[in-house]
Amino acid sequence: MTREIDQSWVEEAIERYRRIEALRAEFDEAIRRVQVTVRSPDGLVELVVTADGSVSDLRFVGAPQVRTGPDLARSIRAAITAADDAARWAREKLHTETFGGYRRLAED
Repeated sequence: MTREIDQSWVEEAIERYRRIEALRAEFDEAIRRVQVTVRSPDGLVELVVTADGSVSDLRFVGAPQVRTGPDLARSIRAAITAADDAARWAREKLHTETFGGYRRLAED
């Protein structure tokens, strides 16, 4: 017995694919545009990071000249770690907002 191809199902699948591709392009653009600002726990270093993980700005909010080299390095590392977490959070939030309405076709 041969299987008949339902033309409307094929057209719907193609349209769904095109919509997902358009959403993917919007998502890719949004992760480069959305910015999150984080600070080190001691408040000395402030980083601005985009959702794709790119650091777009680094500022010393406090007075770095009164810190030792190792203290300043710890502050920078802490801010970088926070920026990485913030970028991941922003990507996940954008992904949920963009693709949340689509169910997966097959669960792994």
